[in-house]
Amino acid sequence: MTETLGHLGMALIFLAPAWLFIDNWRTAVLFIATGFWFGPLPDLDTYLRNWFPDAVHHHGVVHTVPAVILFAVVLGPILGWALKRVFGGTNWFSREAADSAIVMGVIAVGAATLSHLFTDILSAPDKSTRIEPFWPVIKGPVVYIDVLYYDSIWATWGLFILGLVVNAAFFYWWSQRSTDRRTQPS
Repeated sequence: MTETLGHLGMALIFLAPAWLFIDNWRTAVLFIATGFWFGPLPDLDTYLRNWFPDAVHHHGVVHTVPAVILFAVVLGPILGWALKRVFGGTNWFSREAADSAIVMGVIAVGAATLSHLFTDILSAPDKSTRIEPFWPVIKGPVVYIDVLYYDSIWATWGLFILGLVVNAAFFYWWSQRSTDRRTQPS
């Protein structure tokens, strides 16, 4: 587990492929800028265990793929609706995005929360409870790749900076692709 900033960075990485599919740079920025905040969501269990100490533990049920799916199908449509309501009709939300706002919200929340599970798989085994991402289908931990030291400031900042760099690279690629389209004869 990295700190919250590391989870935000991994969410930026998971959301970066949006540049491949969204044809308006403002809409891509909006999608990523609103979606990455859901990266730390599975750590909600650290607060829930204060109210339900016997039922909730860190890296428990909220750190599973079924929880990610639940977050995506419940919170995603709300995010999509809010984006369409606030930014629909502006140059920040393309007409195509407005038509698929609910799907975009589901993808944003799903990708960001899934990134959290991946980050914890990369870092949890050394000091924390291992997550069981496929519970209840597969009980017990799955493969772990212990490459990020738990609570490492380097891993935390490194992931965040990497997320920014990956998105800057995709933006550069997107802008070059857009320039190439405009300069080609019709």
